[in-house]
Amino acid sequence: MSWAPTAAQLVATGLFGLAVLHTFATKAFERIAHLQPRHAGLWHLLGEVEAVFGFWAALLLLFLALQFSTAESVAYLQTRNFTEPAFIFVIMVIAASRPVLDLAGSLLHWASRLIPLPSSAAYYVSLLSVGPLLGSFITEPAAMTVTALLLRERYFSRQAPDGFKYATLAVLLVNVSIGGTLTPYAAPPVLMVAERWGWDLAFMLQHFGWRSALAVAVNAVVVSVLYRHHLAQLPAVSAAVGRLEIPWPVVAVHVLFLAAVVATGHHPVVFIGLFLLFLGFTEAYKRHQGRLILREGLMVGLFLAGLVVLGGMQEWWLRPLLSGMDEAMLYYGATALTAITDNAALTYLGSLVDGLSDEAKYALVSGAVTGGGLTVIANAPNPAGFAILKGSFDDGAISPLWLAIAATPPTIVAIAAFRLL
Repeated sequence: MSWAPTAAQLVATGLFGLAVLHTFATKAFERIAHLQPRHAGLWHLLGEVEAVFGFWAALLLLFLALQFSTAESVAYLQTRNFTEPAFIFVIMVIAASRPVLDLAGSLLHWASRLIPLPSSAAYYVSLLSVGPLLGSFITEPAAMTVTALLLRERYFSRQAPDGFKYATLAVLLVNVSIGGTLTPYAAPPVLMVAERWGWDLAFMLQHFGWRSALAVAVNAVVVSVLYRHHLAQLPAVSAAVGRLEIPWPVVAVHVLFLAAVVATGHHPVVFIGLFLLFLGFTEAYKRHQGRLILREGLMVGLFLAGLVVLGGMQEWWLRPLLSGMDEAMLYYGATALTAITDNAALTYLGSLVDGLSDEAKYALVSGAVTGGGLTVIANAPNPAGFAILKGSFDDGAISPLWLAIAATPPTIVAIAAFRLL
């Protein structure tokens, strides 16, 4: 089979490469914005990591329109599936609503009381372990949103050491990526292949679940030990964190909306309708609400939509690359490739390769989730974590290089769990 790329595919790959490089330069654009206030708005836009792939995807669509026709550009756009960006936008906003956050905070505070550490450290460990594992049940984007907001509220301040913030973010991203693999429907890279390969709940628990839970716990404990002195200086976690002051009926309605959106995640016409009803309910009971993160959710949706547009033309080099790897190479190749492309797209392309052995299938998916914390584009929920936490970093931007460095140790823990156990 010939894999010779078309001119459009070559241009799309070039733009995709520039977009990846752009994600590493967002902090520089933020600095330029301070130096050139006259055009600060443009530089701030280019410094928004969530806008990166949307910007370069727009250039690809413009190229297609100029090189071929507007109809050709629109036709390509209509072949793309934007269900995941829409779903993540909706689930982010609902999961970040005050009733859901308060409920999650109460549950995680209760879990922290079972951990034999001072309250500040115990709650921190609970957030970084139990929080990501919730992703196997309420989906990874929801778990990322809830956990990131609770971390920001309690541990991410301008005064916190940069090393602590980068290490915490790195563990959060890695743990969410692997923590959603206890079930076959919550992690995007697993969801892409589970039905095709017949991976059910029992299979996931046997081959992924216990390894993921162990790696998540080890990562959370290790980072808490490394920064135990900083955690010891923080005030004790108030008992008020564990109290739910919002009326139970309001909380129950929010949880029902969350569950309904998760259950209809493959049907945008349904979950968007549910979301509109949710917005109406929050307006009706405004006194029990906080600010809905509509802007942050829309920016994350833009990022993922851009990734869908640009990623749709990368099959010409990704698919033959995956088909030429043996089992061990496939695992480490998937881990590395995940850093520069969405891991769900990676496992989907791998599922199109005929004749993969069971070992190769496991290697592909486990490698894809292992590398899910190395960059912002590695795992679909990562932009949500970036959008929520970036304001706590200098210049309001997260350095991709320092994140990759900080994510390497927890990624090695995940490698040990999936390859050595």
